[in-house]
Formats: sequence, structure tokens, C-alpha cells
Amino acid sequence: MFPGGQGDMQSLFEQAAQMQQQLMAAQEELADTEVEGNAGGGLVTATVTGTGDLVRLVIKPEAANPEDTETLADLVVAAVRDASTNAQHLAESKLGPLAGGLGGLGDLGGLGDLGGGLQLPER
Repeated sequence: MFPGGQGDMQSLFEQAAQMQQQLMAAQEELADTEVEGNAGGGLVTATVTGTGDLVRLVIKPEAANPEDTETLADLVVAAVRDASTNAQHLAESKLGPLAGGLGGLGDLGGLGDLGGGLQLPER
């Protein structure tokens, strides 16, 4: 039993419910926030949501050389990686303080790996 009895347990449940609401609100905000990444001095720009979903890719015409599609592919991968890294930093800044406050309350349902949805192979 917890020291102090039922009152402490009720307070703990209320705090957990409040933290869960804050986490859900932060996740929703992340899903609605867009961040960019770029490569090649801005030749390729990728935009992802704060949860890592790719929503836009802009390629400047001078990046599209039909004789060298491999470089373009590398620029796209680099821009998406940059955007994904930026999204992960955003998620850490929004969710980190909330997740840290949960202490030993267990699994966060994958929240600790928000950037993991967008994995790109090394080239």
C-alpha cells in the first residue's frame, strides 16, 4: 500500500490522467506542425510534420540533371533526413518534459521513438 492511503493513490491517478492529456495535446500539436530540411544549398527542400510524415518535397530545376540522377536521389535523401531530424528535435522539445515527468509509469506506447517512423537507408 502507498504511504498516506487512498488519498495519495487518487492524487497519483489524477496526475497520471493530467499528464496523459498533456501528452495527447502535444502529439496533436506535433501532427499539425510542419518542419523543413534541405540539402544542396536549398536545391531540395523536404517538409515533414512534427511526427515525421513527409508532406512536401520541392526540387529546384537546376538540381534535376538527367545525366546524374544519383546525385538528385542523394539530395532528396539528405533533405528528408534533415527534415526528419528537425521533426525529432521538435518532438523531443515538446514531449521530453512531459515524458520525463512520468517517471516509472511504464511504456509510453512508442512515444519515445517518434522519429522512428521515417527510416532511410544509408547510401
